[in-house]
Amino acid sequence: MLALRGVAAIVFGLLALVWPSVTALALAVLFGAYALVSGALRLAAGFSRGQAGPVRGLFLLTGLLGIAIALVTLLWPEITAFALAIVIGIWAIVIGLLEIWAAVRWRSALLAVVGVVSVLAGLLIVFRPDAGAVAIARVIGVYALVAGVLMLVAAWQRRRLAASPSRPAV
Repeated sequence: MLALRGVAAIVFGLLALVWPSVTALALAVLFGAYALVSGALRLAAGFSRGQAGPVRGLFLLTGLLGIAIALVTLLWPEITAFALAIVIGIWAIVIGLLEIWAAVRWRSALLAVVGVVSVLAGLLIVFRPDAGAVAIARVIGVYALVAGVLMLVAAWQRRRLAASPSRPAV
């Protein structure tokens, strides 16, 4: 699984570096499409016969909210890309901290480096969103490439050490 995550990170990183402006706007548009579909389905659920009063109202309210957010997102994707960059930054920090925790448990220096790179990229994105969505897409791309390569190396090391039971696991 670690190797598969590494390959996926490398592919995503390359795409983000080749098309940074497209990457940022594509993420925003994809979110807008999701919010629109989700909102429409919630509205449909609210109008279905099987829903009681309070539940029906909740489905209708969240459906309308989803559609409103979708419209804002699709009409102004740049603002959504900015907000999404902050969410991605927070995600990278959390994932990085979890990678560091896993690295300590598995005694893997490379996995710790992946975690540190993730935390640093996340902090850069969270504290400098004014750098613009294109720059943030580039940071995300570099982060994904570095993390992907390190994950592949860590997976290779784990596989090699697993084949040799006399050595302690890395």
